[in-house]
Amino acid sequence: MTIDYSSPAVKGRKIWGEVVPYDRPWRTGANAATKLSASGSFTFGGKPVPAGTYSLYTIPGKTTWTVALNSSTDVWGNDGYDAKKDVARVQITPAASGARERMTFLFSNTTDSSTQIDLEWEKLRVSVPLTVDTKAKALANISDAVESGWRPYWSSARYLLENGGDLDKALQFVDQSIAIKPTWMNHWVRAQILDKKGRAQEAVATAEKTVQLGAGDRTFESVYKADVTKSLSGWKQKL
Repeated sequence: MTIDYSSPAVKGRKIWGEVVPYDRPWRTGANAATKLSASGSFTFGGKPVPAGTYSLYTIPGKTTWTVALNSSTDVWGNDGYDAKKDVARVQITPAASGARERMTFLFSNTTDSSTQIDLEWEKLRVSVPLTVDTKAKALANISDAVESGWRPYWSSARYLLENGGDLDKALQFVDQSIAIKPTWMNHWVRAQILDKKGRAQEAVATAEKTVQLGAGDRTFESVYKADVTKSLSGWKQKL
């Protein structure tokens, strides 16, 4: 997550209620509206928000603030805010803080699955909690890694096959690939290895399995099926 903002200074002025009027939308900074960007989905004050970039507007009040994420990101100043484009809106009670001359955003109290955005300026702090379902993301990454675990063994076997490598090692690699996830790709490599090793009957059986697994796959049907079918016919003739 990142926050992109311009940082005004107090400069001896009365900020709340004057420089920043109460009960009116504020760009929460200076110049262009402040933007919050997140690479993944998250919750903003308990409200679910998809990954993306959002403008961050606030409506300061004497006792309660409204903090909103808005889908319009090309706005400048306070006049471009349209509440209809809010994707999340929360009510926050501000707290006193140490004096801060320059308006500042901080991420604080960060854990593996949560953090909070603190807006600090003058002697006031406004905090919004954010959470990320880190466990679900980690499990999804694990699933993807396991799902793709067959590929390194398959590509290693194919390299050995196509470059005059150790066919016994290639067969070992491709069998490991198939054990993780049977695909037409690793079966086709296995069939070719078996043919080169003179094991035509096994090559035929594996090529037939290749055709079964490849049925309906666009790449197989358009690029590989003709070669597999031709090789399969030739291997059957050997038998």
